[in-house]
Amino acid sequence: MQDVKQEVKRYWEALKEVMDPEFPVSVVDMGLIYEIEETDAVVSVTMTYTAVSCACMEWIEADIKKRLLQEPGVREVQIHVVWNPPWTVDRLSPEARERMKKWGVSAR
Repeated sequence: MQDVKQEVKRYWEALKEVMDPEFPVSVVDMGLIYEIEETDAVVSVTMTYTAVSCACMEWIEADIKKRLLQEPGVREVQIHVVWNPPWTVDRLSPEARERMKKWGVSAR
């Protein structure tokens, strides 16, 4: 079981390289990724967006798939978009809050 957790951790780290197109903050630091699971070389990502009308959904999902498929042993990536629980600024990492603050964007 510990090996599985370590395996999933590397996917979280990989997704820190995938940036939100609107703000140069990773999808992980934005709090868009809720869960990552791996079974038999298939990585399943459960995620959300900041709004149901997000114009960047296809790009973000394509970037997530592209990045995870670069990981050794990954043959498929499945993305499951959920709206519950809804995304709020409370999901931003401290790093994302600081970055946004420097840009003059309020993130509470």
